Amino acid sequence: MDNQQCDGQKRDQVKQRREKLAKLREQGFNYPNDARPQHLANAITGEPSYADASQEQLAEQKIAVSIAGRMMTRRLMGKASFFNIQDRSGQIQVYARANDLPEGMYDAFKDCDLGDVLYIEGHVFKTKVGEISVYASAIRLLSKSLHPLPDKFHGLTDIEACYRKRYIDIMVNEKSRERFKTRSRVISSLRDFLQQADFLEVETPMMHGLTSGASAKPFQTHHNCLGRDLFLRVAPELHLKRLVVGGFDRVFEINRNFRNEGMSTRHNPEFTMVEFYQAYADYQVMMDLTERLLKHVVTQCYPDGKVENQGEVLDFNNFQRLTMTDAICQYVDALNADNINDQEQLVAIAKEAGQAVEGKCLGELQLIIFETLVEPQLIQPCFVTHYPTVVSPLARRSDDNPEVTDRFELFIAGKEIANAFSELNDPEDQAQRFQAQLEAKQAGDDEAMDYDHDYINALEYGLPPTGGVGIGIDRLVMLLTDAPSIRDVILFPLMRQTQDPECIGT
Repeated sequence: MDNQQCDGQKRDQVKQRREKLAKLREQGFNYPNDARPQHLANAITGEPSYADASQEQLAEQKIAVSIAGRMMTRRLMGKASFFNIQDRSGQIQVYARANDLPEGMYDAFKDCDLGDVLYIEGHVFKTKVGEISVYASAIRLLSKSLHPLPDKFHGLTDIEACYRKRYIDIMVNEKSRERFKTRSRVISSLRDFLQQADFLEVETPMMHGLTSGASAKPFQTHHNCLGRDLFLRVAPELHLKRLVVGGFDRVFEINRNFRNEGMSTRHNPEFTMVEFYQAYADYQVMMDLTERLLKHVVTQCYPDGKVENQGEVLDFNNFQRLTMTDAICQYVDALNADNINDQEQLVAIAKEAGQAVEGKCLGELQLIIFETLVEPQLIQPCFVTHYPTVVSPLARRSDDNPEVTDRFELFIAGKEIANAFSELNDPEDQAQRFQAQLEAKQAGDDEAMDYDHDYINALEYGLPPTGGVGIGIDRLVMLLTDAPSIRDVILFPLMRQTQDPECIGT
């Protein structure tokens, strides 16, 4: 059947359903709001005493239950029917027999459609094949579905439709429902771990007067009352460190950030992170903490700490640690300890990899080579440390080598999952780096930060030695749910405009 035939068939079904609703309204139907189901599907199907009982025992006991949910499948057999109801916990089978329902109720039920939301009262029984089900004594329509559900055997398979119409996706695709339940568990376990470690959860502004906290291009808006331009935050970092200055020694925020940059399977303009800061700690302390945190989160979903992702088994029991230059030397054959600082050699390798190198300094070239040639090869969990100072404007310089910083990034499955460092708490050094960022912005770098005078003022009051970490929650969930795209783990990802009248606004 071609698309035109499918569209015509769908329009016919929608017309029929609207006609049914009009008839119901004539009979007094008004979308009732007084149904109060007392049971969930999986609480009934998973009850051990029901499973252990015989058909005869359950028939004799007639344990009363009430459920509500969406009708997903149905088998009409004259004066009796089996159908499946789906609620937030899962699905359960219901048996309806005309002779056991009030007069006219079975005929009204037969006029219902797949996708309708129903309320059922009845008792628990076991079928001949041993399936725990509900024997209906009353069925009531709560909400009419005016659109047909996707084909029951294939679900919603169009990827773009899954993103634009997530409500249908999670309605009919169990894998998608489980993915977002996992996301919720991940966030809950992150919060639980940090609170148990005495971190205080806080909220910081999402509209900023300056672009700061990360090297990224912001979204801009305008506040009419104040008559000033504002930016959606690219990171909460500088506000969180202000709180550490104020005496909140351990703080965290599960935050939404916005970056007006490219979109890919790893990048969405709106994304979620957790950032946490601890006074009297350095990047080594925070690296240990991050490893414990991720092991805690992963084992909530996979007790053995091993996760299958895109054909690889990721082992969260073991985290490797490498400096950035050591990682380059290990994964790029042409580079070693003798020529890792040879600018001409780095330029040649970066050009060969198709990267622009004009005006790039040594540290920038090393980062380009690392991101282009090394990152994709970091499959198992690996902390990469000591990034060049020139590309780390908020990190503390290393005492051993001021050309690099006490910083790490965590890579898993070729993706950056976390970024962290010993925070720069020297106000004069930070002021110089802000000035360098400002000059870069004036030269045309639209990802460079503004000069944040108030933040410098806060540092001048004294920021304790502090370690900070940011973890990308979307990417972490991608790893734990074997999702190939970041859009698969964001309930409502930003999409290009469409002319489809059913999708306008998504």
